[in-house]
Amino acid sequence: MIMKTENLISTLAADSETPTRRLRPPVVRLVVWIAVSLPWIALVVALMGLRPDLATKFQEQGWIVEQGAALAVALSAAMAAFCAGVPGRPMWERAAPVLPLLVWLGTLSVGCLQEFLSAGPQGLAFQTDWACLPGIVMIGLVPGVAMALMLRRGAPMAPVLSVGLGGLAASALADFGLRLSHQQDASLMVIVWQVGTVVLLTTFSAILGRRLVRWRHRLSY
Repeated sequence: MIMKTENLISTLAADSETPTRRLRPPVVRLVVWIAVSLPWIALVVALMGLRPDLATKFQEQGWIVEQGAALAVALSAAMAAFCAGVPGRPMWERAAPVLPLLVWLGTLSVGCLQEFLSAGPQGLAFQTDWACLPGIVMIGLVPGVAMALMLRRGAPMAPVLSVGLGGLAASALADFGLRLSHQQDASLMVIVWQVGTVVLLTTFSAILGRRLVRWRHRLSY
């Protein structure tokens, strides 16, 4: 839900005596978020163990595109989330993750088609893989908490959207890290369990948006 202009003016007037500091530019906040998130992801992936075929996977173009698209989704969604909390920013910035998200899903869909053509219905065999959910949650813990704290320091212009985008950023970055350790590569399984977990966490974040982002004393972050 987007805050109406008159409500924003009233809230600003009511809080006019509260000391505030100007937020750092979204790109600077993005760099801070990445700097906080990457060491944690590297630590968790190291503890989980790198997949033994990682060197081989880096030679597969499809896997590289999937990973690049997932990383692009994380970075563009984080940037969009930070922009959404700054009054006066262009509305189109909030749609930045759409293109990399389509590339990510499109690459996985092409993988499903290739697996079906090469192995028939057996190429799309479905199996349970509950390890994806706790894996993404664990890897995305610090990125998610850091994102939540940083979004709370922005203006709640569109709390549901901004927090939802933040959740998408954290979970997509976590999925990027999980693929460095987890050996599940069947495209259908990745869509259902890994992308499905990203969607679940994004939706949960959006639901919490209005509770998380509220008007209060603002500090730069």
